[in-house]
Amino acid sequence: MRIGIDVGGTNTDAVLMDGERVVAAVKRSTTRDVTGGIVAALEGLRDQLLHDRPGAGSPRAAGGTDTATLSDVNAVMIGTTHFINALVEADRLAPTAAVRLGLPATSALPPFVDWPDALVEAVSGRGYLCHGGHEFDGRLISELDPDELRRTADDIRARGIRSVAVSSVFSPVNIEFEERAAEILAAELPGVPISLSHEIGRIGLLERENATIVNAALRELATGIVDGLAGAMAGLGITAPLYLSQNDGTLMDLEFARRYPVATFASGPTNSMRGAAALSGIGTCAVVDIGGTTSDIGILSGGFPREATTEVTVAGIRTNFRMPDVLSIGLGGGSRIHPDHGVGPDSVGYRLPEQALVFGGSTLTATDIAVAAGRAEIGDPSLVAHLDRSMVQAVLKRIADEVAEAVERMRTSPEPLPVVAVGGGSILLPDELPGCGTLHRPGNHSVANAIGAAIAQIGGEVDRIYTVAPGRRETVLDEARQEAVDRAIAGGAQPGSVRIVEFDEIPVPYLPGDATRIRVKAVGDLAIKELSTKGTGHA
Repeated sequence: MRIGIDVGGTNTDAVLMDGERVVAAVKRSTTRDVTGGIVAALEGLRDQLLHDRPGAGSPRAAGGTDTATLSDVNAVMIGTTHFINALVEADRLAPTAAVRLGLPATSALPPFVDWPDALVEAVSGRGYLCHGGHEFDGRLISELDPDELRRTADDIRARGIRSVAVSSVFSPVNIEFEERAAEILAAELPGVPISLSHEIGRIGLLERENATIVNAALRELATGIVDGLAGAMAGLGITAPLYLSQNDGTLMDLEFARRYPVATFASGPTNSMRGAAALSGIGTCAVVDIGGTTSDIGILSGGFPREATTEVTVAGIRTNFRMPDVLSIGLGGGSRIHPDHGVGPDSVGYRLPEQALVFGGSTLTATDIAVAAGRAEIGDPSLVAHLDRSMVQAVLKRIADEVAEAVERMRTSPEPLPVVAVGGGSILLPDELPGCGTLHRPGNHSVANAIGAAIAQIGGEVDRIYTVAPGRRETVLDEARQEAVDRAIAGGAQPGSVRIVEFDEIPVPYLPGDATRIRVKAVGDLAIKELSTKGTGHA
């Protein structure tokens, strides 16, 4: 059995799953510190299991789990907003240095040049320009200068900076200088975490550098959060391995999370989309996840989210690391309803149980509209019985039209595309979505995000430049595929379950030796049986 948890802006959802069957599911309000909501959700699962145990209430459905407890869990998967919240709020970020290798080039646009001032201040941002880097065709810009890096380390130490991001021009083509710089800086700054851009971002210096700085600023927080989550699990008697969801629908273990907290960004929408695929049985579709604050619309292809191919802006910072292609609109169950029948984008968020009319509050929300229309049984329906019927229908039409427009914006072909609605706020949508046909709303749709976390798989990815000699193309491609499979298995995937889900082969012009960028992604099921005996895993 496994537990899946997903933290949203309004609710924290948790499910206990036995294989593909949902044994228990709960929703709890998200807390400001996030961890409190996670603990409350786990306690809700525990209480539900105790209540449903034979002799203590309603009987548990047959299937061998009628005496289950949280101590029987084999693995816990969490999709958390801890890290993106810290960035958005400009809070709990470590003082960070950005070391760029590229002189005499790139000096016109130094590190942090396009950052919001508040975030530069929050990370005590300090940029350093050093020699090094490569051209797009692999030629040197300049040689690395070890003494220059040691002087840089001296200044970093003197300023009390606690995390370092290293970026070299075109490091995805040649990683040599970043690795050498990391060795020198680590020797001079023992204990200071160092993030390397070629491990995080893609081609595009400023965006890749920005993503690396963000990751570095979160490293210190990651250690505290991961340790805190592990302690919370232990406090509830859960000794199973803990994993965090990544933004590509796969899992990472705690050590990986400490090194790459930025990989958790947008894991929530990813979990929802993966959960939608599992619940509906539709692997290629548009997914609409309506939560308490926003609606996230994404496209599934083969059961995995379509990735964004352009830069992604997070908290006002342009980045280019791996992210799902998601369109978010300010529409959810907690959205405020305005006099002109407008919905959101402002929301009462996690204060919905206090402020919505159906709970005795004074704010008219989308949830109140759903209850008034008879689409949901939440709170006290008599408190919204006075709402004008024409106004209720006008608001529901506005919601349906906005969601249908968002789905249309995400389409990339004229072919029919099924639409699956999940999330607690999906009750706001009609059975027929304008221009999209029948809406699929599967069972357990309200906790699809937690189910997506629970069923997440282990991934292995290869993304680098290969030299493809004449007559060796197939051999090189096979080697790349096998390496991705091996990485997934080493990460804890069941060997027989691993499959290739993405493959790209892109010739790189101007580079010598028939250079080709090959990107392969393999995924496989988490090896639960092995975990129960080994007690560890990697992602």
